[in-house]
Amino acid sequence: MKKIILLISVFTFYYSCKETKTVINNEPTKNEQKMSDLKRESIYNFEYMSPKGETQYIKNFTDKVILIVNTATKCGFTSQFEGLEKLHTTYSEKGLVVLGFPCNQFGGQEPLSDKEMVSTCKKNHGVTFELTKKIDVNGERQLPLYQFLKSKQKLKNRNEIRWNFEKFLVNKQGEVVKRYSSKTTPAEITAEIEELL
Repeated sequence: MKKIILLISVFTFYYSCKETKTVINNEPTKNEQKMSDLKRESIYNFEYMSPKGETQYIKNFTDKVILIVNTATKCGFTSQFEGLEKLHTTYSEKGLVVLGFPCNQFGGQEPLSDKEMVSTCKKNHGVTFELTKKIDVNGERQLPLYQFLKSKQKLKNRNEIRWNFEKFLVNKQGEVVKRYSSKTTPAEITAEIEELL
């Protein structure tokens, strides 16, 4: 009788351990879960903050063509503000949204406060398109929207934003269709924007 009880105990312990091991092995790693979640994401699920700290939603631009740019007021490419403004004034009524995301991660070239930045862009460059609260586009504190954008238009080597005024173009279906370097001017992407509108 004791032998039977002992055998039952051993079998129960073995079966319990086997089941526990199976469950653990089936659990996705953090990286796998992160990528899975990202793949399910739509750009319309993301949000950002206005310079005044108000939550804004990308879903407000459904059925629009969106041009997303990380900006800086003290950069050698700062003159692109005028080109971006021209795109905004020319095509906003046809469905283009230009979104500027100020960032100070590249040479400290956006040192201004959010309020000062908005004022400077309007005064010096005539900017009337939407600017956001200052953000990070790389690293642990990057805006989740930028992690999404980079995942949809990857670079061959290090997949990070390289400098100020890198651009992403999003079509009316919410697909990130193109990524442009800082050197690509707003005028040079006019034809591609027109095709999407």
